[in-house]
Parts: sequence; structure tokens; C-alpha cells
Amino acid sequence: MLPNETIKNLFSFFIRIFLSFVLMAWLFSKIDLAKMGEVLKSADLRFIGLALIIFLAINFVLLIRWFVFIVALGLKVKFFDVLRNFFIGLFCNLFLPSAIGGDIVKAFGLSRHSEHKARVVASVILDRLSGFGGVVLVAIVAFCLGNRWVNDAAILWMIAALTLFSLGVFIFLLNEKLYSAACQIFNRIPRVKKAFMGLHNDFALVKGKPKEVAITVGLSCLTQVVLAVIFFLILRGLNHELSLIYFLIFSPLVCVAAALPSIGGLGVREFGWVYFLSKMGVASDVSLSMSLISFLFMVIVGLLGGLIYVVTVSSGRVQYRQPNPAAGREKS
Repeated sequence: MLPNETIKNLFSFFIRIFLSFVLMAWLFSKIDLAKMGEVLKSADLRFIGLALIIFLAINFVLLIRWFVFIVALGLKVKFFDVLRNFFIGLFCNLFLPSAIGGDIVKAFGLSRHSEHKARVVASVILDRLSGFGGVVLVAIVAFCLGNRWVNDAAILWMIAALTLFSLGVFIFLLNEKLYSAACQIFNRIPRVKKAFMGLHNDFALVKGKPKEVAITVGLSCLTQVVLAVIFFLILRGLNHELSLIYFLIFSPLVCVAAALPSIGGLGVREFGWVYFLSKMGVASDVSLSMSLISFLFMVIVGLLGGLIYVVTVSSGRVQYRQPNPAAGREKS
């Protein structure tokens, strides 16, 4: 009989699959598939190819962002090990729950190369938080610049909620009194409480390194801007034009939505783009095509991570025993 924890994990996994399936089924039921086929057939592959090249490049920017935190936390690991686990995490994002599953995989993988396992986990969390900070900053600036074109109270409330949530998270993680008070719930499990408090101490290490924090947040903002450009190019490749400012506003919101329970954000991300671009008069079949093409980009990069795993797995798993000369002499 399966343990309760395994049953819970399986249940959670199938719920995410179900949510992605339901959202995709609902979207396709509302869309004229014949029109969608025509949109894809008439696509300008030059713009889509350029978008793919930029998408591949931006993943290396994200890799550098994580490595900055690794260095800032004093972790002595090889860059190749960081690169390997980063791309394996992208591969796992394709089938694990949202992007968090990939984070767990890359944290676990890199921790095997370091004695400071808690710091490895802290580097992944800080990397994710800096990414979220970039999402919020780009969304705020873009909305301030383009609110006269996107005069929608719902979008304003979404950005305000994201801003308040991000401020709350940052204050909580970096404020020792608040963090310690929250950890009191683990008083009956001293080992867990100690682990969480140790994680807070690792977070605190970056408080004295404003340069590294500024670099990572800057890279996060750059990533969000480039992602907006990628969606802009894909839509242009589908023979539809829309000002870049709309993508700068909507892309961060869709990015956050894609972290909701799903498999690789599939379904949630498509629903988000159909919802937002419909406000700008873009047909649902075009929005869905754009989102699915971006998901194809994710699959391509993820498969690259799978290839890296397959090619390098032997060096990490197979151990060769050196022959023992003494044993041979004893037999003789």
C-alpha cells in the first residue's frame, strides 16, 4: 500500500494535469480551428525564427543571474555543474508542476556538488525572488507609460496586488523578527526549525552585497523586457501588429499566472494571453497560436536540457573501480 505522502503527491500531480487539460479543452472549444490553421500556415518564419534565437539566448542570461547569487553566497561550485543543473531544471519544467518543480530539481542536483546544501537552496530561492522583482518592476513601469492605451482597472488591480505581495515577501524573508516568529510553528520539530532559520541566515548574506542584488534585479528586468519582445515578434510573425508596450504590460502578468498549478504553465499561460490580447482586439485563434509557439520554444530548450542530462549522466552516476594490484599478488 502506498504511503499517504505518495498518495498526496500523485493526487496533486493529476490535479495539475487535469487543470491544464480543462483549460486547453475550453480554449479550443471557443476557437475556430480552421482559422487557427490558416494563421499558422501564413506565418512569417523569419520573425518566429528570430524570436526563437532570442529565446535561446535569454536562458543564458537567466543562468548568469543564478550564478551571481551562487558566487555572492560563497558557494564553491564549477560553472559547468551550474549550467548542467540549470538546463536539466528547464527540462523538468516541461512535465513537473509549474516552474517550481524545475527549481527543486536544479537545487537538488547542484547540492550534490557542495557541502553547503542550504546555501544552494537559498541561491535558487533568491534567484526566483529576483525574477519576481523584475516582473513587478517592469509591469509597474510599463503600465505607467502605457496606461492611456490600456485603461483597464482590472489590470491596475493585478499589478497593485503583485506589488504588495512582493513587498510583503521581501520584508518577511529579510526581517529576522518576523521570520523567527513565523518559524515558531516548528517548535515541536527542532531540526526543521533550525533548517529554516539557517536558510534565513543565508538570505541575510546578500543584504551586505547591494551590487550583486542590483545586477540580478537588472538582469531580471532585462529578461522581462526581452520576453515581451519575443511575444511581439511571434505575433508579428503571425501577420498581426501590436505595440510593444502592451506586451511589456501583459507579459509579466502572464508570467506570474503561469506559475499557478499546472504542467509547465500549459493552459494557464494560453488562457492569460487570450484574455489580455482580446482586450486589444486580437482574435483568440491568433493569441492561442502565439502562446503555443512560445511553448514550443520552451520545449526546444527543455529538450536541450534533456540532451545535456543524457550526455553527462554517466560522469555523475557511473564510478569506475581502479584495479587493486595487491589483490592480484595475493591470488598469485
